[in-house]
Amino acid sequence: MTERAERQTALDLTAGTGPRTGADTGAGAVRAALPGEERLARVALTRLVEPGTTAVGRWLRSRSAAELIELVRTGQEVPELSLDQQRLEVLRRRLALTDPVADLERLRAIGGRFLVPTDAEWPSQLADLADAQPIGLWVLGTGSLRLLALRSVALVGARACTAYGAHVATELAAALAERGWVVCSGAAYGIDAAAHRGALAVGGMTVAVLACGVDVRYPRGNSELIGRIAEQGQLLSELPPGEHPNRFRFVLRNRVLAALTRGTVVVEAAVRSGALSTARRAQELNRHTMGVCGPVTSELSAGVHALIRGGGATLVTDAAEVAEQIGSIGADLAPPRDSRPRPRDLLHHAAAQLLEAIPGGPAGASVPDLVLRTGFPADQVRKELYGLCSLGFVQRVGSHWRVIR
Repeated sequence: MTERAERQTALDLTAGTGPRTGADTGAGAVRAALPGEERLARVALTRLVEPGTTAVGRWLRSRSAAELIELVRTGQEVPELSLDQQRLEVLRRRLALTDPVADLERLRAIGGRFLVPTDAEWPSQLADLADAQPIGLWVLGTGSLRLLALRSVALVGARACTAYGAHVATELAAALAERGWVVCSGAAYGIDAAAHRGALAVGGMTVAVLACGVDVRYPRGNSELIGRIAEQGQLLSELPPGEHPNRFRFVLRNRVLAALTRGTVVVEAAVRSGALSTARRAQELNRHTMGVCGPVTSELSAGVHALIRGGGATLVTDAAEVAEQIGSIGADLAPPRDSRPRPRDLLHHAAAQLLEAIPGGPAGASVPDLVLRTGFPADQVRKELYGLCSLGFVQRVGSHWRVIR
């Protein structure tokens, strides 16, 4: 659709003269929307309703966004949405102030795009959110979001993190990026920022799921970081350009972060933490949920510990263990920890006891001394000493035996 046609369609949406494929629509009628019209209608809906509005999600499962916009414009009651006349009037006035073409042009000017579920780039796993699936996604950055999400992991945690938490998040993100995983987080202070920086530091791909418009640098202290993510990775949001965050939008954002990725790792979180809401949504969506243990004296690790102890998360300590949880069966196994016995552990009991009885100093001990120390017969002591000498544990110096260090 050309720019001129898109503008005309936008005018049709607000003026009620859009194309029809049958009789005029009513609350119970269904009509097919043209592709361009449907996209613009979804753009308008991102201005009218908050993300995750399940009533709208139920509508969009079987009917078009363009039809819903038309009903709002004409002020018709929509029983499916449980809208009273007062709320409908507010939406109608807000719709009159909405310019979906201008929103699209605003984002295109900075290299962004708006995705809808029918696009090839749309991540199909978002359908797991059911009625809370996003109406559309505003994306800024290169690469296919669908392909990036196929091998992605969310790293989340406390904003006021400790130096330990920031170090762990950075190392985890860098190691995962080097393994080819896309690191996703929320671009907030603390663990989020550390995760993004870790991936960027090794030239990896990272995606930030925002609680504001992708053209809004929030928090301001992370403006430079968000700019780097837009250049090297992707910024993603359900909210249209220019929208600012609030507390509820952060919580709603977390469901998208959980659904988009293969699994969620919580690095640091207090008992009451927004990061735990991402973990809970990941559990509800049957995604892998993992946690990193922290100091038991730290309140910022109490939430993660409770999550692990309650069986809601798997304990992980490095990128290999994370990849084993979320990777392909048999292809991303973490190497086993080195627990092989030392040579001294393989000695039989008498030899080991005799070796322990030899003093550590250069003087060592004589055979009579070792007989007194161990209670073994002299012949057995001599036999064991020569065996230990052959294995390189002891050496004879005159009449004494000493341990080889």
